[in-house]
Amino acid sequence: MHSVAHFTQLLEQLAPPSLQESYDNAGLITGTPEQGVTGILVSLDCTEEVINEAIQKQCNLVIAHHPIVFKGLRRLNGNNYVERTIIKAIKNDIAIYAIHTNLDSVRFGVNHQIAERIGLKQVQILAPSAGQLNKLVTYVPQSHLQNVQQALFDAGCGHVGNYDHCSFLVNGTGTFRGGSQTTPFVGKPGEDHQEGEVRIETVFPKWLQKKVITALKQSHPYEEVAYDIYQLEQNHQLVGAGMIGELPEPMPQADFLQLLYKQMNVKVIRYTNGPASIRKVAICGGAGSFLLGAAKAAKADVFVTADVKYHEFFDSEQQTMIADIGHYESEFFTKHLIRDVILEKFPTFAVLLSETNTNPIQYFYL
Repeated sequence: MHSVAHFTQLLEQLAPPSLQESYDNAGLITGTPEQGVTGILVSLDCTEEVINEAIQKQCNLVIAHHPIVFKGLRRLNGNNYVERTIIKAIKNDIAIYAIHTNLDSVRFGVNHQIAERIGLKQVQILAPSAGQLNKLVTYVPQSHLQNVQQALFDAGCGHVGNYDHCSFLVNGTGTFRGGSQTTPFVGKPGEDHQEGEVRIETVFPKWLQKKVITALKQSHPYEEVAYDIYQLEQNHQLVGAGMIGELPEPMPQADFLQLLYKQMNVKVIRYTNGPASIRKVAICGGAGSFLLGAAKAAKADVFVTADVKYHEFFDSEQQTMIADIGHYESEFFTKHLIRDVILEKFPTFAVLLSETNTNPIQYFYL
């Protein structure tokens, strides 16, 4: 039987937990990594109704985009929906896992799902994150250069934009003297030795550091491997907030709103005036008003997001149209993304989409 860890580790390869915001609580909220999984229910939110659905469908792992617990719980008395949901999950041995702002921040996460649904091309991160890349510098004898390089690339090193297997090589001479208890790969204990070596420089996402160092040590022939790691300040183009892309052809503002209404299955769109013709589209699932400045700087014709406040609409200044489609609606298809990632690896496993409407907002029509 597959365990909770089999599925959470898969999702964390897509969206590393270290990418979540400081206020977030992504990860395993109830249950243990070793717990066997009978079925998975995927939902945008985890509520009492979702737990009831999981029980009814014999799913003992609920994967939700939004964490049910954001702040520490002081007691579990069932006094609010959060406490009641946690109590019910624990009583019924249901594990709850959340994959939230870390999934918002990756190239093929929440925003890519929106971009695909509305047909954007040439998509890229709107506001790439700094400080997410490290550089590895190490020294390898010429005879083992290819072997070590390949091990590092396999571990996730060497990706720069749309290029991979990127590194910088410099030939030089290494010097060392092994102690009496050593068995050096070259040279003799107690004797000074010079060896022709190649300096390898390559970059990697910082969350892969443990994996990269393990690969280096396992592939390197020396007993003691010399290496340095530096944090880079440059932006990581595959990690960050929001996304921007272009429609295949420009379209009138009204036609774009109709496309958005249909493809995102929304009930209402709150929007401002903006360019009459729409081509460049910025997006941010969930509350994204903090990215309006970035959308305007990128000369987006429209910024699709949610939870925009009244006075924030003025900030568009009619340069970039704001289209607020609602928080639930902007992230509704995230559960399809999560399901598809799991089924690609575990095609025969029971992974179900929740049929519970967890949107707390209702719409009144005359």
